[in-house]
Amino acid sequence: MSTEILHATLHLWMTGPGSRPVHETREALLARQIEKLGELRYSILLTARWEADQNEPPDRRADLRRDLEQLCRNYRNTIDAIAMSFGVDAAMKAKENVERTVTVAAQVE
Repeated sequence: MSTEILHATLHLWMTGPGSRPVHETREALLARQIEKLGELRYSILLTARWEADQNEPPDRRADLRRDLEQLCRNYRNTIDAIAMSFGVDAAMKAKENVERTVTVAAQVE
């Protein structure tokens, strides 16, 4: 978990949920994590498309496959970080929203 989220969570715990500035900071942190999740999703979709392209040389496809594995790992870790900091419900909603809305335009040949 990033230290930024850890500090924000600790601050929330120490000041309580009734503090408006803390609530706004919490929303901003969640929005930043969801944006990161969307960026990772987009990168996964694009990298998967390139990796599946038969016109790519085998060594390039192998590199793309490794990149794809790392992106997927980062995606899952980001979902876990959201769940630990903001709750499982927020993490599942973020995941569902990102997977429903983040797409890559169809290739035009």
